[in-house]
Amino acid sequence: MDHSPAITRALAEIGPRLRSLRTRRGVTLAALAESTGISKSTLSRLESGQRRPSLELLLPLAQAHQVSLDEMIGAPEVGDPRIRLTPQRVNGNIVLPLTRQPGPLQTFKMVLPATRSTPEPCTHEGYEWLYVLSGRLRLALPGHDLTLKAGEAAEFDTRLPHWFGSTGDGPVEILSLFGRQGERVHVRTGSRPPGSPGR
Repeated sequence: MDHSPAITRALAEIGPRLRSLRTRRGVTLAALAESTGISKSTLSRLESGQRRPSLELLLPLAQAHQVSLDEMIGAPEVGDPRIRLTPQRVNGNIVLPLTRQPGPLQTFKMVLPATRSTPEPCTHEGYEWLYVLSGRLRLALPGHDLTLKAGEAAEFDTRLPHWFGSTGDGPVEILSLFGRQGERVHVRTGSRPPGSPGR
């Protein structure tokens, strides 16, 4: 069957998108297999592009990842460049994906409730950059227990035990840039004054 270039591209991107959704949530293939009833080998072949996705496979995966089917498969929107912000509730957090296409870096806006205040460190592949929009963010890393306020940012290797949430005083709103392959985020805030040292 011949598909349009947009459909062909969307089909090719389903595997990387599924892997990104799973790693973003810190879920193993074995755990996903158990929750969906889909074998670990089938999930692996789906993520690598060796297995063609079908509706009977995608529906339980969308339910497990708590995303809409359109979002999970990246259904192309024709003629409208606006990003459709569809909030998702993930583990009690409100998550708004700000990037539509799978790629090395994914951007999210997140609202973490005040009840997310007890550290539960986790590890997974990747590198994360966080920017606090409002509220106070608690960030726990090996050897560090930090509180960040609005306008402050942090970056860290997610292969190290890490956790972030509210200080318990109220909800916190953040921007998150996540590179699943461990890419670091380079933020430029303008040119340096003459004679100032490099970073």
